[in-house]
Amino acid sequence: MKDHPNATIQVTGGGSGTGIAALVNGTTQICQSSRPMKDEEKASVKQQRKADVSEIPVAVDALAVYLNKQNRVDHMTMEQVRRIFQGEITNWKDVGGPNANIVLYGRENNSGTYVFFKEHVLANGDFAEKYQPLGGTAAVINAVVKDVNGIGYGGIGYATDLKAISIAKDAASEPVAPTMENALSNKYPLSRFLYWYTASAIRLKATRKPNEGELTNWGGKRGRENGVCPLPPCGQYCGR
Repeated sequence: MKDHPNATIQVTGGGSGTGIAALVNGTTQICQSSRPMKDEEKASVKQQRKADVSEIPVAVDALAVYLNKQNRVDHMTMEQVRRIFQGEITNWKDVGGPNANIVLYGRENNSGTYVFFKEHVLANGDFAEKYQPLGGTAAVINAVVKDVNGIGYGGIGYATDLKAISIAKDAASEPVAPTMENALSNKYPLSRFLYWYTASAIRLKATRKPNEGELTNWGGKRGRENGVCPLPPCGQYCGR
């Protein structure tokens, strides 16, 4: 708005699924998503908007696993995280913590973060019956901060007043901290792209070259301000 004072922009939250649905039905021009659009969603845009979807990666994020600061557990394997969120491990003592029941918090199913976690951690399995879905990452963080036995997940940029633990790909691998550097190098097992999507004949131009739109550079700058990583040069991430 500072750069374009005559423009009017309305911003609405609600999760990636909400934004994608708005793009399909034509109530938004741009939607943000923390997951890739599905083929059937792109087909719906084509059918209803008579336009192809433009997909623009703007940043890289790491999905962190949140614990209360008082919890002594500081790392887990992907398998341990999966078993916890699927209800196979229910006591912290089974992963090196105190003798206390684990309380599960996370996002609702319209969230791209929920979809990414379900696909990449649970291998598309179901969450445990005692899983508590909350309306946003801030709500997840608030719950874990207040609950010494809580566990949740969300972007690393939001991980304040709690502990974002290191994650090992498997039992034979070293735990890796959820940092920007590890996300960009693909060492951290839960890194992901963040996207902008449009459905318009006018394509937003994403480039790292000066004076050629600079959308990706702009997104990277804003991303750093909000705790996510700017995209590296194309050769480092294309086809990732």
